[in-house]
Amino acid sequence: FLHHVPAMCGMAFVIVQHLDPTHKGIMVELLQRVTSMPVAQVTDRQKVKPDCVYVIPPNSDMSILHGVLHLLAPAAPRGLRLPIDFFFRSLAADRGDTSIGVILSGMGSDGTLGLRAIKERAGLVLTQSLDSAKFDGMPRSAIDSGVVDIIATVEDLPVKIINYLQTSQSHSRKDLTLDGKAQSSLEKIVILLRDQSGHDFSLYKKNTIYRRIERRMGLHQLTKIADYVRYLRSNPQETELLFKELLIGVTSFFRDPVAWKQMQTEVIPALLVNHPPNGMLRAWVTGCSTGEEAYSLAIVFKEVMAKLDPPKNITLQIYATDLDKDAIDKARTGIYPANIAADVSTERLNRFFVQDDDQGGYRVSKEIRDMVIFAVQNLVMDPPFIKLDILSCRNLLIYLGPELQKKLLPLFHYSINPDGFLFLGCSETIGTFNHLFAPLAGKMRLYRRLDTIRRAELIDFPSSFSQARPEGSGPISPQNDRQPAPNLQTLADHLLLQQYSPAAVLTSNRGDILYISGRTGKYLEPAAGKANWNIFVMAREGLRYTINDALQKAQRQGKEVILKEVKVGINGGSQFVDITVQPLFEPEAMRGMVLFVFRDMIPPPEQKSLPKRQRASVTSIRLAQMEQELQLAHEETQSTREEMQTSQEELKATNEELQSTNEELQSTNEELTTSKEEMQSMNEELQTVNHELQAKVDELSWASNDMKNLLDSTDIATIFLDAELRLRRFTIAASQIIKLIPGDIGRPITDIASTLIYSSLATDTEEVLRTLVFKENQVATHDGRWFLSRIMPYRTHNNKIDGVVITFTNITEKKRLEIAVQELSASLQQFKDNSSDAFFFVNDSFAITSCNPAAERMLGRRAFEVQGTSFVDLFPGVKGVLRGQGYCQAMQEKGTFSFDFHCVTASYQGKYTVRIYAQTDCVSISVQRVTGLDEEKEARP
Repeated sequence: FLHHVPAMCGMAFVIVQHLDPTHKGIMVELLQRVTSMPVAQVTDRQKVKPDCVYVIPPNSDMSILHGVLHLLAPAAPRGLRLPIDFFFRSLAADRGDTSIGVILSGMGSDGTLGLRAIKERAGLVLTQSLDSAKFDGMPRSAIDSGVVDIIATVEDLPVKIINYLQTSQSHSRKDLTLDGKAQSSLEKIVILLRDQSGHDFSLYKKNTIYRRIERRMGLHQLTKIADYVRYLRSNPQETELLFKELLIGVTSFFRDPVAWKQMQTEVIPALLVNHPPNGMLRAWVTGCSTGEEAYSLAIVFKEVMAKLDPPKNITLQIYATDLDKDAIDKARTGIYPANIAADVSTERLNRFFVQDDDQGGYRVSKEIRDMVIFAVQNLVMDPPFIKLDILSCRNLLIYLGPELQKKLLPLFHYSINPDGFLFLGCSETIGTFNHLFAPLAGKMRLYRRLDTIRRAELIDFPSSFSQARPEGSGPISPQNDRQPAPNLQTLADHLLLQQYSPAAVLTSNRGDILYISGRTGKYLEPAAGKANWNIFVMAREGLRYTINDALQKAQRQGKEVILKEVKVGINGGSQFVDITVQPLFEPEAMRGMVLFVFRDMIPPPEQKSLPKRQRASVTSIRLAQMEQELQLAHEETQSTREEMQTSQEELKATNEELQSTNEELQSTNEELTTSKEEMQSMNEELQTVNHELQAKVDELSWASNDMKNLLDSTDIATIFLDAELRLRRFTIAASQIIKLIPGDIGRPITDIASTLIYSSLATDTEEVLRTLVFKENQVATHDGRWFLSRIMPYRTHNNKIDGVVITFTNITEKKRLEIAVQELSASLQQFKDNSSDAFFFVNDSFAITSCNPAAERMLGRRAFEVQGTSFVDLFPGVKGVLRGQGYCQAMQEKGTFSFDFHCVTASYQGKYTVRIYAQTDCVSISVQRVTGLDEEKEARP
């Protein structure tokens, strides 16, 4: 890697390895040979400089703060250290989006969690390609986590990094103010994402979206956002990658341990105090990503329940949702790499996880897995879960715009039960919604729900979220509120109406003022007390009862009523006015309204031309008439007043009843709305459960198919029995031994006919169930076949014995060969026993193990007397021959080696032919005396 890094690249390289804590490394000297940059082993508080290489020392963990490297003593015991994860996490926190993490060849999964932290801070993540790595464990783990940006050979990685940095430096990192074209391009990207994924990112923070787009542009070496738009349109796969980039699916177990400690010691105990026994708590984890947050909550709840005294039978149902389907699928499996040991204590690993040797990590235990239901859900568009005791929304709100935050927090308040809790991330707050939630003591973002407002006043349910406006879009006015700007003609008409038209008032049929035209201050004035816009209440002295009678008359007759020279009291004086009361029938919009028009009149002149005496007589007569009229008017007014008071009281009572009915209807409507929303939420929960069950059914179906194909492909007859020896499942091969049909499921195995000659099958099966020790037998059938029967206990995932598994392996051919070998061995033994040649059987060191009768006669000794004696001692001179090349080759090839030798021993002097037969399992030697002509001559005398 360093050999391909150009000089003066401007980067600093920190190399972290898995080192033996007791071994002094020579990595510094090795690396200095291939690079011109200074290479040094890190010392504590060493400042990082560009164009330098820093190597971690043995027996140390390393972190970085403000560009300074710090060494720490390892906290984990030997064998569990994760120095790469430790450094990557501190690098991400210190350098943010300028951090770069590279994983090269190595075993294990160290570095994967650290790369996820770098990816969360918008840094760059690279790994060596698997085919070029000598050990692909670490690169494979990083790639499987889905956070890797670039995969390349180790020689190409430096070039990829430099190209990325050159492109990224051309982007403005401080000023995110976009011009018109850039803003248009950003909106087009949001549209492309919405069209392909179905999710609208316009409500996300512009800063977050633009930073993520910048990263993708840097990876493809694009400097203009318009070019990236074109690249997106021509590469749908890039749109999918950008979508996953924006989801920011980064999490870990027990993130922010102090917050989880408070959850364990305060929140969950507070919920359990007043909760009835045998009840269920409900929790919702939004943006759960790969499930660590949800499983952490389940583990903490289990730990709290284990410490309760006296114990309570209370369960916790957790709903975990996310936009990313791939993340949800991974969360459902519950399998995580071995390096979660950095976040999960050894005690929790042993109690709540099971080591998965196939995956090389840990699997969440069944009791924890069963507490969580995972589902794909759009928090913005889909109905929420309700009646929750805990709602966890951590590190999600920080990526959403203020408009969306203002809608989600009231929705969270609606979803949580009274005295329930909201759990936010350390960088999130409830903003201005202090009247909805109260923070708990401490710096952690844990809040208790307050029940101080009416829900309908704040909640904007998800069905209307799609209408939410993005940041900076400005207010949207209804269509009917849009009015054209006034022009000169409109202003002139308005002035004429105000100055020269008679004053008029438009009211309802009850006198409530709807519109006023002109100056009506002479006739109407606000009444003292509570504001009341009723014309009868506001009418001045002399008008109140007159216009009331005129209104009733006009409504009865259905035509206008004109009152002449009505005297109105004005500021200590009086004014005569003509009043027109006209009920309106057109246009349709004004039907039922009444128009009052006021016209000022000049008072009539006094009669001064009459003689004084006549004027006095006329005056007295007129005074009497006026007094009489006044008396009648007073009586009529009094009667009308009493009637009106009675009517007003009746109307008031009716109005109160109507108001009460209206309030009841409003309350009923609100309850119906709430019930509808709850039904929507319940429907969403049912759909979620259905999806979860469907996913489990699919998993079980695939597992069943895999197991069936596996059993069928092995061609091994297999029978599964329950604890009462009833048939549970069998393979096709088993039906050829025992007469089985699908209808036999559930029947005792002893009731089913078979071709096996195995009368103790039931007894052996019961013994295996009792002792849990597997049993193996060779069993024959009536048709001459042989099978190796193996009976083993059936263990469940929870290590519970729930029956037995019986397998039958066909060994007929093996049995035939075994019988043939035995027959051949017997024939050979008979041949050797009857042979006149001496046969000796020896081991690897040529010590005699046995011999035939001819050998006994040759030696003059019994077989047991020579057993253990070396063949070389009995036949001197053989030893040199046995060291020859021919003999060695024969022994290696398991062949035959023959030679002649003269023996001068007194007992059996003469010439002999020796043949050595080297076989796989034994060595035999035949000794045959050779009788020649010379020996015959010597024998004659």
